[in-house]
Amino acid sequence: MRSWWFAGLMLIAGVVTGVGQSGPASFALAFLPFAVLGVLFSPLAFPWSLTAAQARRRSAENGRPVIYWRPGCTYCLRLRLRLGRRAGRAYWVDIWRDPEAAAAVRAVTGGDETVPTVVLPEGAVVNPDPAWVRDRLPA
Repeated sequence: MRSWWFAGLMLIAGVVTGVGQSGPASFALAFLPFAVLGVLFSPLAFPWSLTAAQARRRSAENGRPVIYWRPGCTYCLRLRLRLGRRAGRAYWVDIWRDPEAAAAVRAVTGGDETVPTVVLPEGAVVNPDPAWVRDRLPA
């Protein structure tokens, strides 16, 4: 199951904030920013996550990048939004969903789980510039 807890937390925060408002319009204005954040930080904003093993196998076949991410990561969201439609040309792996993926990131980053971590056949880069990643995606 994909990680939805952070998106749910945003929606709950929006409801709690909106309940204190004086009318339906005020509620909607208070709730809307939290709803937008909930969608952006949910798995809906990211292509479907694979397991680390699946992503490595597919990347070995065609050389596409493997991007390790986690829900709630603003840098992951920035990368995803800046890649736009081309984001689907990479393999996305949620490190909170796959312990093997978290271990792979720790191996690359020296023991922490810093994401986004992009792995290509020539090596790995932690929190790369989105333009750099875009240049390495297939056309």
